[in-house]
Amino acid sequence: MTTLIIAEHNNQTLNPATLHAVTAAAKLGDVHILVAGHQAEAVANQAKTVAHVSKVLSSDAPHFAHAQAEEIAPLIVSMAKNYRHIAASATAFGKNLMPRVAALLDVSQISDLSEVVDETTFVRAIYAGNAFETVSCQDEHIVLTIRATAFEAAQATGSDAVIEIVVPTAAQNLSQFIREELMQSERPELTQAKVVVAGGRALQSEEHFNQIIHPLADALGAAIGASRAAVDAGFVPNDSQVGQTGKVVAPQLYIAVGISGAIQHVAGMQDSKVIVAINKDPDAAIFKVADFGLVADLNTAVPELINALKAL
Repeated sequence: MTTLIIAEHNNQTLNPATLHAVTAAAKLGDVHILVAGHQAEAVANQAKTVAHVSKVLSSDAPHFAHAQAEEIAPLIVSMAKNYRHIAASATAFGKNLMPRVAALLDVSQISDLSEVVDETTFVRAIYAGNAFETVSCQDEHIVLTIRATAFEAAQATGSDAVIEIVVPTAAQNLSQFIREELMQSERPELTQAKVVVAGGRALQSEEHFNQIIHPLADALGAAIGASRAAVDAGFVPNDSQVGQTGKVVAPQLYIAVGISGAIQHVAGMQDSKVIVAINKDPDAAIFKVADFGLVADLNTAVPELINALKAL
């Protein structure tokens, strides 16, 4: 049985989240990757060397350039007859694209799966990650989004899959790409960082957030995250949000500073290998998921931690 993985990319490089999806798909059998883009030959060449991948399907058209779900979904549907499983990573890309694919195929979608039991049975989180349910699906096509943090990334090299050219479907012109504004930063990308320092509403202002969180992140070479409360308060941009309605991360080290530990936030970071919490409230919910907790005023504790790190 073969699974079709929809590659996430920027027409130049393959998004690492796709490698995690490949690992999950490999548990179901052979893996094919669809690279739909414009002048994305470099992505197809990267995809063909990914472990477990036996074929890369490349479809090039100007209307695929910006990965609009309205344009790519008909292409996937046109290929669906060859696949029982069609999947993508559970990133903003996959969450936008795959429901449209499922709707066009008139089948259910299994979202945010964290375990593959067998070819029709999967485990996924519910209630903001507080519970897990086992779902069985007998549809002709099974549409999946895969939680990247639940699976190791497939090796980026070691395979030599064949590249097959697929004729693109016609432009749908249902939506129009206007522009994109990308945050430029020397810090690691949040979802791929090995260390994340996140701040919450207790930081009280953007200026204070920057004074406390940024030096700690610099000392650790970490990415910066935030709770939804901090984002809603305007301390940081919304692409820094970690949680159920933000990004899901699983770094080696996650440091939560002034974060209460609401379930919506915990859903996005509970798979972190080591969680450190700094909060002056000893009853804060974040301590229930933390491996190490420090009950202290962040205004004192964080500068002391930074000085200790600099002394190493």
